[in-house]
Amino acid sequence: MNKTTIDTPRSAFISTYPPRKCGIATFTHDLLTNLMSQGGEDVPREKHFHVVAMKDNSKTYDFPPEVSFEIRDHYPEDYLEAAEFINLSAIDIVSLQHEYGIFGGNDGNHILHLLSDLKKPVVTTLHTVLDKPSQGQKETLDAILSLSTYVVVITQKASKLLKQVHGIPSSKITVIPHGTPDVPFLDSSYYKNNFQADGRLVLLTFGLLSANKGIEYVVEALPQVVKKHPDVLYFILGATHPNVKQHEGERYRISIENRVKELGLQKHVVFHNRFVSLEKLIQFLVAADIYITPYLSKEQISSGTLAYALAAGKAIISTPYWYAEDLLGKDRGMLVPFEDPKAISESILELLSNPTKRNTMRRKAYQLGRQMIWSKVANRYNDLFEQAISEYARKKITAFPDKRTAEALSLPDVKLDYLLRLTDDTGVFQHALYRTPNRYDGYTTDDCTRALIVAVMNHKLFQESKAIDLIHTYLSFLHYAIDPEKKRVRNCLSYNRTWLDDAGSEDSHGRTIWSLGYTIWQAPDDAVQSLANHLFKHAIVPVLNILSPRAIAYNILGCIYYLKRFSRDTEINNIVTGLGQRLSQKYADTRTDEWRWFEDILTYSNARMPQALLAVGQYLNNETMISQGLESLEWLLQIQTIKKTGHISLIGNSAWYKKGGKKSKYDQQPVDALCLLEACYQAYQVTGDESWRSKVDTVFAWFLGKNDRNECLYDFKTGGCFDGLQRWGLNQNQGGESTISWLVALHIMYQITHQIPVIKTDKAEK
Repeated sequence: MNKTTIDTPRSAFISTYPPRKCGIATFTHDLLTNLMSQGGEDVPREKHFHVVAMKDNSKTYDFPPEVSFEIRDHYPEDYLEAAEFINLSAIDIVSLQHEYGIFGGNDGNHILHLLSDLKKPVVTTLHTVLDKPSQGQKETLDAILSLSTYVVVITQKASKLLKQVHGIPSSKITVIPHGTPDVPFLDSSYYKNNFQADGRLVLLTFGLLSANKGIEYVVEALPQVVKKHPDVLYFILGATHPNVKQHEGERYRISIENRVKELGLQKHVVFHNRFVSLEKLIQFLVAADIYITPYLSKEQISSGTLAYALAAGKAIISTPYWYAEDLLGKDRGMLVPFEDPKAISESILELLSNPTKRNTMRRKAYQLGRQMIWSKVANRYNDLFEQAISEYARKKITAFPDKRTAEALSLPDVKLDYLLRLTDDTGVFQHALYRTPNRYDGYTTDDCTRALIVAVMNHKLFQESKAIDLIHTYLSFLHYAIDPEKKRVRNCLSYNRTWLDDAGSEDSHGRTIWSLGYTIWQAPDDAVQSLANHLFKHAIVPVLNILSPRAIAYNILGCIYYLKRFSRDTEINNIVTGLGQRLSQKYADTRTDEWRWFEDILTYSNARMPQALLAVGQYLNNETMISQGLESLEWLLQIQTIKKTGHISLIGNSAWYKKGGKKSKYDQQPVDALCLLEACYQAYQVTGDESWRSKVDTVFAWFLGKNDRNECLYDFKTGGCFDGLQRWGLNQNQGGESTISWLVALHIMYQITHQIPVIKTDKAEK
């Protein structure tokens, strides 16, 4: 006779997962296993059920076959890839197991990278619901809830909190209890001989150990119990929580062991320092006469250990955390105050001296536990998954938040820490040995110009006081870099402050004008503006003699920034007009239908030229220049975009891209991504076309892993940026140019996503 089967949706579970030692991992494994059994023996796990497993601290786990994808918790690009993986699969429904601590970012908000890009219905199970979340916790959970079709909570208390704190309607919330194994109602003597506990009265606490478990208060309660019941044996079952062990070692366990010795309880307390199988755990539970959960946190909304003890029909003593209050009412257990050894000892003694009360409590607990066995819980999840699929198809989730809001929430924090490490009282170091400044290579004007823009941006957006010090350091460097007689910029300065060149390249000179013009426009005070203006006027003298189209572009951008502050300056107006005409002519002279560019080679910082044409075209109301800028930028994007995936693949600096040749794939560098991002943003400002705004996001994603190597170039730990993508992976050095390029890009993204207005200066308005 064939087993009756249920049509189970094809499901993906985003969660921790065994062999990672974590309560949520165990929960997910048990739920998946029982859902599979709901579908019958003919439902293959590898076709119907997938796990997207969370990894912590880059640890390696030997995951079982159902784990189809792994997410490193602090790598945003992994979340984006996971969303793409799920979207392209045949998965019908996503089950998100949520706990703030298992996802990276501020208050676990990296998960929003995944959810905001997901095109499947989501049912989120909340393992933590707080009555007083921090602002960040509330914002993160609010976004998760809005991106979920339905939300599962384990208790009625959690349901009430969701309504009160997060304003979630009842129609979106389903209460499904924590699942439990199907344990027969057996006498405690059944398995005691397995643990050398025959004839003993057994107390039990199990679970991963950490300081919030409150086990020390049970130990303090035991002397009074042992006086009346010398046959009492207390089992403390469970390994130290891996995260606790990593940071604190076995301090908590050792402190309890020492206290046991001080109290002379060695014959009454046994530590089982291991993570046991479900079969062995059930044997421990059956052998227990009293189960104790002395947890210290009132806000705990779920406890798999308490649910298991209830399902085994145990007499339970617990502190009154929320989950215990929910389960142990109606005489299904005894509640004692937090951190109260006396109350614990009195409750133990009362139950040991009153077998009738203990057995009545057991039966009531077991009756409730029968409603929580995994087969029933899995069946309810299966029904809810089907309902979510239908609801999603009908409404397409009208509650999605504005995508830009989600992006704003998930942008990495702006950190100047690593830039400060690279900066001394002279300037910013050009290179780094891994994450340590390399003094042998000294400084460059190129990097100090970019760093000056970062510092000015940072102060403008965030009013950081440390940005002011950086502004003065970089301005001082530029003052020293401009030869007062030749009016030319020197570029390379050794660590002992000796110039290694008489004059830098035309590009270096152009970058100096670019950064000084920007500083004049956005100066934090009159003193900074005055010095920047003084240096700008000295450096502007030779610009009409430059030949490099890239240098022309930098000078155009710097002059236009300057004119946003001093629009009536006739000299700079004339310079901008002349440079714009020269850049436009260079494009017209070189352009062909197959090669829409300014030169016969594409090298570095290529997008500065289209950006400059767009800026000067807008300034002069010159449609030809705007058209040339858009055409060349579109072509540049086309040859740097992988059609199949839509990600950016920059021109590599190892051999660049010559006309008629082959595009070099590596070494891809952050400075080129920054230039491309700024050019796309310039196109968006000029045209107002949202497709250019979308391209800004695409280019920014290159930094965070949407690239040829699927590698995140931003180092979330240091705040620095790796120097580039090589054939073998990341260049592990984090130098000045790459870090500053990342910081400029990130500041621009904050400016865009937070809708900070950009001042436009069109010549027609003057």
